[in-house]
Amino acid sequence: MTFGKKTDPNLVALIDSLKAASREKGAAVWRDIALRLEKPSNNWAEVNLSKLERYANEGDIIVVPGKVLGAGSISKKLTVAAFKFSDSAAKKIEDAGGRKLTIPELVRESPSGRDVRIMG
Repeated sequence: MTFGKKTDPNLVALIDSLKAASREKGAAVWRDIALRLEKPSNNWAEVNLSKLERYANEGDIIVVPGKVLGAGSISKKLTVAAFKFSDSAAKKIEDAGGRKLTIPELVRESPSGRDVRIMG
């Protein structure tokens, strides 16, 4: 394995599609997320629900370039997109009335990246 090269074909495809979406739509947010996902995975964001509860507002669209973890509780209806979710985090987001999306699903829903906030 070559150091610094991503070997997961799904991740490589995601990074390429994010960069393409950024160029096509002029949305710098997708390029920013792609660059964060290119870093070694041990440097990726890990965001607990307590952080989402503290810093996000009701109805926000949040993207986490990494993993959402289930520590803490959440009461706000948020749309959260991430590369991965722990099972408990996914359940708590949906139980609070929010939505859990993959990053490609969010790009399809909001290609311009308007009102998307990066957390992590």
